Amino acid sequence: MKAMNCWEFKKCGRQPGGNKAAELGICTAAIEHRVDGLHHGTNAGRVCWFVTGTLCGGKVQGSYAVKLANCMSCDFYQVVSKEESANRVSYKDVTARLM
Repeated sequence: MKAMNCWEFKKCGRQPGGNKAAELGICTAAIEHRVDGLHHGTNAGRVCWFVTGTLCGGKVQGSYAVKLANCMSCDFYQVVSKEESANRVSYKDVTARLM
């Protein structure tokens, strides 16, 4: 089963070919291929809180350390955390791929 990515869940339209990509730009979560497959997502679509440059509440989000508190209150983050509770990837796992 293919898991839902953040841009599908949030319907933001910032994925390549999305209806808001030309206006707002393509989200880094949709194109960060180094973490493809984590939590069964496409690119960083299921670990968006780990990448910089995502857009939330109309504002570009910064680094993991800066945005994590905001992300933890996100409905998508909570869904993924619940779905992946037994196999949740860690900050160390992700940063190893991003280096």
